[in-house]
Amino acid sequence: MSSMMIGLIGMAILIILLFLGFHIGLAMLIVGFMGCWIITGNINVPFGYLKTVPFTTAGSFNLSVIPMFVLMGQLAFYAGISRDLYAACYKLLGRMRGGLAIATIAACSGFAAICGSSTATTATMGIVCLPEMDKYNYKKTLSCGSIAAGGTLGILIPPSVGFIFYALVTEVSIGRLFVAGIVPGILLSCIFIAIIFLTARFTRLAPAGESTTFREKMAASKGILAMLGLIALILGGILAGWFSPNEGGAVGATGTFLYALARRRLTLQIFKQAVFSTT
Repeated sequence: MSSMMIGLIGMAILIILLFLGFHIGLAMLIVGFMGCWIITGNINVPFGYLKTVPFTTAGSFNLSVIPMFVLMGQLAFYAGISRDLYAACYKLLGRMRGGLAIATIAACSGFAAICGSSTATTATMGIVCLPEMDKYNYKKTLSCGSIAAGGTLGILIPPSVGFIFYALVTEVSIGRLFVAGIVPGILLSCIFIAIIFLTARFTRLAPAGESTTFREKMAASKGILAMLGLIALILGGILAGWFSPNEGGAVGATGTFLYALARRRLTLQIFKQAVFSTT
C-alpha cells in the first residue's frame, strides 16, 4: 500500500474518531502514531518522535508571544479597560436604533485589537454588553447574535493568536499576517454594523438609545485614546522593525499594565487575577 493511500485511510479514521467523540489531540496522536508505524515498519520510530517532537514544539520561543498578548487582554479586562471601550462606543453610537448592538460590534473590534482571541473577546463582551442590552429590552436574537458575531473579530483583527499559530506552522511572517488582517477586520466590522442597523430599522428587535451631549461623547472618547495609541505602537513597531512580534507582545502587556496603573485601575489582587486567567 502506498504512503498516499495510507494517509487517506488515516484521514478517514481521524474523521471517524472525531465524530465518535474522541478528544482531538488523542485522535490525532493515535492516527499519527499508527500511520508512522505502518509506513516505517518500525515501532521505535514513532516512539522516538514522542521523545523529541512534543518538547521541541511546545518549547519554541515563537510561542512566547501568545501568553504575552493574552496577558494584555486579561489586564485590559480586569482593569476595566474593556468597559471603557464599550462606554465610549455607546456614547458615540448608542442614540440610533440598535445603537447598543452597534456599540457592541465596535467594542468587540477594539477589544480584539488588545486581545487576539475570539473566545476571550466573546466572553468579555458578553459580560460587559449583554446586561446593558437586556436592560433596554433588546431581543436575545439580536443581543446574543451581535456578541457572537463580534467575538469572531478576535481571531481576525491583529494581534490574532490564530495568525500566530498559522505563521508558526507555515513559516510565514507574523507581522505581515497582522497587517493582512487589518482591512478585512475593519470591513467585516462595518458589514456587521450595517446589518444590525438595517435589522433594527425594519424590525422591532431593538429600541433607540438615549441621546448624549457632545461633551459626554468627548469625555468618553478620552478613555480609549491611550489604548488606541498602544495598539498603534505595537503594530507600527512591528512593521517598522523596532521590535519583533514576540517582543511586541511583551511591549503590549507592559503598556497595558502601565496604562492601568496610571488610571489607578490596577491593584495587586486584580494583577493576580489577570495572571491567573492568562495561565
